[in-house]
Amino acid sequence: MMFARAGQLRKAGVLGVNERNCEFIMRLNPRRFYPRVDDKAITKELALAAGMAVPELYGIITHQGEVKTFADIVAARESFVIKPAQGSGGDGILVVTGRSKRKRDSFRLASGVLISRGEIEHHLSNIVGGQYSLSGGRDKALIEYCVNFDPVFAELSYQGVPDIRVIVYRGYPAMAMVRLPTRASDGKANLHQGAVGAGVDMSLGETLTGVHVNDVVDEHPDTGALVAGLKIPHWNFILETAARGYEVTELGYLGVDMVIDKDLGPMILEMNARPGLSIQIANGEGLTRRIARIEEAYDADASPGQRAEFARREFPARP
Repeated sequence: MMFARAGQLRKAGVLGVNERNCEFIMRLNPRRFYPRVDDKAITKELALAAGMAVPELYGIITHQGEVKTFADIVAARESFVIKPAQGSGGDGILVVTGRSKRKRDSFRLASGVLISRGEIEHHLSNIVGGQYSLSGGRDKALIEYCVNFDPVFAELSYQGVPDIRVIVYRGYPAMAMVRLPTRASDGKANLHQGAVGAGVDMSLGETLTGVHVNDVVDEHPDTGALVAGLKIPHWNFILETAARGYEVTELGYLGVDMVIDKDLGPMILEMNARPGLSIQIANGEGLTRRIARIEEAYDADASPGQRAEFARREFPARP
């Protein structure tokens, strides 16, 4: 039965982990370029140098002796995000949305819980010590702008910021999904933590049916809003920006994560050299056929705009 199922998945064009690792990540992603995406501080620098928008960086804590500077970094900030530079999967991220009205050194999380300055400093110490690092080694803590997401997502998000993941193959956007925070994901837009993933019609920039903990869903589990049919603002710009991620990172198999701020518009949140495969479930379609189509039409001289246009033309939602 297991082999029969594997054969069915291959026929459906579903890309598996081993094939992704061997055929795409190992072949198209030189290890010397991994730091460009594995270290979020470097990703920010590269994106800014290329004229791409990213959340403003307020400060970086690089060692234990700097943890106490946290209060100075956020002295004029009501909201901010703390994240490990080399973290993954949303682990170690702390989203502060405000302060206590009576105690300035008490901070309110997205969940509504108040935590003290000492608790945040302890968290920063853990980040710097490498608790959330991909390598397990020492890390840096980034303190940055807290995105105020576009209100178009208001009914499809629970206590968090939705993001848009685009898989980019050799510079061509191949597939996309919107990741929607839920109560189960604690307001984080990560599918493995319980967020909803909604596939996207690449032609229209419109959401399709969602997936939640590997189950197909029509409604957001917390808000009850319909997942399908949401028109994503700035869709053409998002696809072109994702395509530009190839020039910035020189990685041939890439995940580009973007957010839409209600005032600042689309911004790159991070990029990933090992993007997951659940995006196929969200879209009800495998990646293999789309990648084959990109290989057929591949043009090394195509601009990011031309590659984005190719994706809109070639990859509409399947009927």
